[in-house]
Amino acid sequence: MTIALPKSVLRFAQNAESKATFMLFDDYFKHYQAQNVKGKGNLEYMRLREDGTPISFSEKEAQMNSALKREILRAAGISDMEAFPLATWSTHPLISWATFAIVGALVDMVLPDTIIDEIGIYTDIRNIGFGDSAAFDIEPRDLFAVSRHGAGQRTTEVHKQHTGQVTILPENRQLTTGVDLYRVLAGKESLAKYVAKVIKSFEFQISLDAYTAFLNLMEALDATATTGLRVSGYTQDELTRLGETVESWNGGREAVIFGTRRALVNILPTDANYRYDLDSDFMKMGYVGEAFGFSVMRLAQKANWRTPFGTLIDNDNIYLISPGAQKLIKLVFEGSTLSNVSGVWENADLSQTSTMMKRWGTGVATSAVAGIIQL
Repeated sequence: MTIALPKSVLRFAQNAESKATFMLFDDYFKHYQAQNVKGKGNLEYMRLREDGTPISFSEKEAQMNSALKREILRAAGISDMEAFPLATWSTHPLISWATFAIVGALVDMVLPDTIIDEIGIYTDIRNIGFGDSAAFDIEPRDLFAVSRHGAGQRTTEVHKQHTGQVTILPENRQLTTGVDLYRVLAGKESLAKYVAKVIKSFEFQISLDAYTAFLNLMEALDATATTGLRVSGYTQDELTRLGETVESWNGGREAVIFGTRRALVNILPTDANYRYDLDSDFMKMGYVGEAFGFSVMRLAQKANWRTPFGTLIDNDNIYLISPGAQKLIKLVFEGSTLSNVSGVWENADLSQTSTMMKRWGTGVATSAVAGIIQL
């Protein structure tokens, strides 16, 4: 299996060994996802032993930390680690810079694919350079009117459509953690696991920002009878009507039922005499995979870290969207991940901090139609 490394990573990884390190991390992170995130167990792992048996996660972590250590030394321009004691190397300013330059490159490599899995169904993702802004063209969804007219008239009413535009400006976000480079270099702390948690932390906040923009858009839909895009209370008839409305106004593009597992459990036939067995999709997944001609997709619930054992995503909403139409939400990444590491002797307790900085912005920019059913 071949991995297409981003251009920014290819510029940073100047030789085959460096590129191999980044490819190893892609495999390691997929294994990490499969072990720690429900629904990621179907990810492919590249590397096997020569006899074809799989490599365990603990072995991959040890190999990854060793490869990262070599890459740090390469980036810092150090060829002989034995020239000084480990404690002396841990105070080298280029060691700090190289460590978090590599961490940032790994974040930039893995994060976009991870985010797409979470929010790609309703979010369009774009990367821009530092100092740029992203402008999205909004194409009209209307068609030109065809009218009945007399044979002796040259023209009818003139129609012209205009393309709108929405600009999204990314904002800087920061993540600060305590680090101990001595323990990292000594192999007492896993740098690979640290990078994986940094990626998951950014992923959580980015997906939350995208979902919040999506939810605000859906909550703003007019509930009056003139649109009918917001429905109070689930019925099979209203679900079918709303799905057909969304499809027809999105140029015939298929509508998808979308929500948390707790919300999707309500998507059942009106007839109370239905039956399901233990091998059915409903029992295996907690919801049906297809209902009334519409595909059903689950929105992964997220923990609300500010409330003990609370969750963030509303379980009382079911959405109908057309993923094939113009995406409702736009997500823009600006530049690459930057880092700021404090000096070794800067703090009285000899601790260090690392601040990872990433710039992104979300916004609504679409001409597509969507609907919501409030259970």
